[in-house]
Amino acid sequence: MKKYTMSPMTLIALALLVALSACGGSESNQPSEQGVQQAPQKVYKWKMVTTWPKNFPGLGMAAENFATLAERMSGGRLQVKVYGAGQLVPALETFDAVSQGTAEMGHSASYYWKGKTRTSALFTTVPFGLNAQEMNGWLHYGGGMALWKELYEPFNLVPLAAGNTGVQMAGWFNREINTLADLEGLKMRIPGIGGEVVSRVGVEAVNIPGGELYTSMQTGVIDATEWVGPYNDLAFGFHQVAKYYYYPGWHEPGPTLELIVNKQAFESLPDDLQAIIEGAARAINQDMLDDYTARNNAALDELVNTHGVELRQLPDDVLIELNRITQEVLEEIAAEDAGFKKVYESQKAFREQAIKYHKISEQAYYRARELKASD
Repeated sequence: MKKYTMSPMTLIALALLVALSACGGSESNQPSEQGVQQAPQKVYKWKMVTTWPKNFPGLGMAAENFATLAERMSGGRLQVKVYGAGQLVPALETFDAVSQGTAEMGHSASYYWKGKTRTSALFTTVPFGLNAQEMNGWLHYGGGMALWKELYEPFNLVPLAAGNTGVQMAGWFNREINTLADLEGLKMRIPGIGGEVVSRVGVEAVNIPGGELYTSMQTGVIDATEWVGPYNDLAFGFHQVAKYYYYPGWHEPGPTLELIVNKQAFESLPDDLQAIIEGAARAINQDMLDDYTARNNAALDELVNTHGVELRQLPDDVLIELNRITQEVLEEIAAEDAGFKKVYESQKAFREQAIKYHKISEQAYYRARELKASD
């Protein structure tokens, strides 16, 4: 099977390609030094479908940024038209549309496809699992990408990491959550493994596309919802339909978004355009995290200080029990599904090593940053 992992040398070659493009080296009809006009290079015009509203901040703009970057890097040889959720296909049909070739590319989150393969959820996020920094490390240098490509091979797809929001929020509620029993009876939008976890404490977990969440909360179709974090939640106006905003996002500590490419379409490209897709995906993967890191701060301030949202922390005993149930769910699925077990064990081993190191790096630094001299 053909491998698509980007090596350091490929990245260097890609940088040289961009430099040459900027100097006019990729112009298709430029005459050669001998005065002979070169044959025009083929232009690929692709469609990308997404699960996000068109031009939605953060999530939706990652797809737009990819398209802009790919066209610029290729000197116009790769042109991608982005369709928001519902413009070409419904949000939750993105996977099938790309798999079947209706569109060449898609931008989404893999945990939406757990109905096709439960293992897909592991490539978005795992409750109490890897954060964004750790997910990137596991995917690109810990064997995660090879496992992801193996999983998607039967679906005629090539996956790439293409965005991360960082640790999310626990969600919006109109009921105070003081004990685990307070979750019982709620109908909540919460996809992925997080949804399976809360189902065990009496929550009816549902999966609804982002563009339908505000109306669903407003009309009582759902009682609570998680979405992303302050940046996106403010844009959707959830503060108008819910009172309490809970943290931390135990269920989505490092949610990775995916760029999926139809395998035949990808293999039809010349090597340099394949490299451009890989390089542009890596670029927007980091760019989205930068975007959320910069914008969540001001958005949270506005939600609390302008709109009067009540910011609440989930009690420790609630988090402890949710963590216990999470491990129970993961171990049960792994015992039933060999493919899930293979990916889960890889991720779990990486997590254990990351925890050890981050105790003396990230966590130790956060503590040191808060230290103050005693009076």
